[in-house]
Parts: sequence; C-alpha cells; structure tokens
Amino acid sequence: MTADDSFNRLEDDDYPAYTMGRAAELLGTTQGFLRAIGEARLITPLRSPGGHRRYSRYQLRIAARARELVDGGMPIEAACRIVVLEDQLEEAQQLNASYRREAGTTDPTAAA
Repeated sequence: MTADDSFNRLEDDDYPAYTMGRAAELLGTTQGFLRAIGEARLITPLRSPGGHRRYSRYQLRIAARARELVDGGMPIEAACRIVVLEDQLEEAQQLNASYRREAGTTDPTAAA
C-alpha cells in the first residue's frame, strides 16, 4: 500500500475506519445504541477480519441524525424510518436537479 492509497481512504466517506467504541464516543452515545440501529437496519457496519464492527463517516452521520430524533423523544424504530425517508428524499432531489440541468432548466415546476 502506498501513501496515496492511505490518503484516499481518509477521504472516502464509505471507508469503515471507526471501531464501535470510537464511533460511540464520537456520537456521544452508547455501543448499545449503535447495535440497536443496526438491528433496525438503519446502518450495517462492515466487519473486520476478527469480526469487530467498523463504521464509516457516512454511517456516523446517519447514526447522528437518528440519535437527534431519539434524543427528542422519538422511538428508535420511528427515528430510523424517518432517517431512511430523509435520505431517499435527498437522493431523489439530487436526481431531479440533475435531470433539470440536462433539460436546461432550473425551475422545478417547469413542465417537461
């Protein structure tokens, strides 16, 4: 592995760089919370060769949003569903914006 390979991993939002303990510490939550959102299938951490959970920066952002909702009193299952729907909406909006750029318009209400 070269130094460039290592640097690229640092820039990769999907690289599973964080252990469960470190992820929980960064989020200010418990490892149990991370297990619970995994069981709810909000995120699926990768496993190290030794079987330990590893989380990416993208997964930590998703987990942080779920934690905000749970801290606000929402049940974990509902929080996970909302985060999934928010993520799907953002993806759809990005796709729509891309289609509008290709069509030559930025007006989201313009007829095709």
